[in-house]
Amino acid sequence: MTTSGIPLLGPRAQSPEPKAQGREPGAESREPRALSFRRLGLVPYAEALALQEQLVNERRAGSLGDTVLLLEHPPVITRGVRNRQSAANLVASADELDRQGVELFETGRGGDITYHGPGQLVGYPILDLRPDRCDVHRYVRDLEEVLIRAIASFGVRGIRVPGLTGVWVGPEGAESKIAAIGIRISRWITSHGFALNVSTDLRHFDFIVPCGIVDRGVTSLEHVLDRPIAMADVQSAVEVAMTEVFR
Repeated sequence: MTTSGIPLLGPRAQSPEPKAQGREPGAESREPRALSFRRLGLVPYAEALALQEQLVNERRAGSLGDTVLLLEHPPVITRGVRNRQSAANLVASADELDRQGVELFETGRGGDITYHGPGQLVGYPILDLRPDRCDVHRYVRDLEEVLIRAIASFGVRGIRVPGLTGVWVGPEGAESKIAAIGIRISRWITSHGFALNVSTDLRHFDFIVPCGIVDRGVTSLEHVLDRPIAMADVQSAVEVAMTEVFR
């Protein structure tokens, strides 16, 4: 079954599994990770950034366990370290962004330029990857797997695209991005994270070249399924998938 050209999973279908990762000696005897989730609602980007910095310090000091922030932002365009000195992928002028009520923010995450706004589920995992997950590429692939599993619970088949980061839907060569990933890791403590389009106003992506990728589009869960999706249901799906993948 397809909607808008996007393949949907049948009721018994499973999300594609990533290639098996090697386990370090002694991993079998370790206690499963305990993740704490905080649903924060609509949070201005600068406030969320300050909160992440505080929690990273607490996680490093050992006064906080592994924590995942789930929230939405007011309309904001963020530029990662790769795009900070260039406006090449920012299409809209400062005046137009101001008229549309869209903030522009320079950030310390990896990646290029992206848009956040209401209807987009943003996840900021504050995790200590030590001792057994000290692999940046594995961490990114694990976040992709979380999102693939989460949208699979709504019947949508998410995929990876070779050479690109994030989660995509649609036929090969004409995929649309449904979730973006941009992370920061400092001494194996993570911050920033992922953004999953649920009911996002996709017109705002016209202000940028999302992640600097010119030949693919952007979509959302509601656009793919052609029906309303409750943000709380998506948050629950992400929490389940995150607990499974990071156990």
